[in-house]
Amino acid sequence: MSRLRFDQDIQPLSDFRAGAASFIRQVNETRRPIVITQRGKGVAVVLDVAEYEAMQEKIELLEEVQKAEAQLSAGLGISSSDARTQILKNIKP
Repeated sequence: MSRLRFDQDIQPLSDFRAGAASFIRQVNETRRPIVITQRGKGVAVVLDVAEYEAMQEKIELLEEVQKAEAQLSAGLGISSSDARTQILKNIKP
């Protein structure tokens, strides 16, 4: 995802309502999110679907890493050589 440009990517809700199609086009072209404000406070973020999906995949991967680290800390892991042996045993005929 591209970095937010404060001068272009923060818009009041009233402006977004009036020009929603052009803001959606901007999000699709720039791959930058738009922050929608109401009474001067951020209330929503509009993202390109592909960017949103990429973020979700990264979050899922990070959650899996955290889970694995917790399992290793609890002594539930195996050594890499044991894992390699088990994997090779399962793929050889």
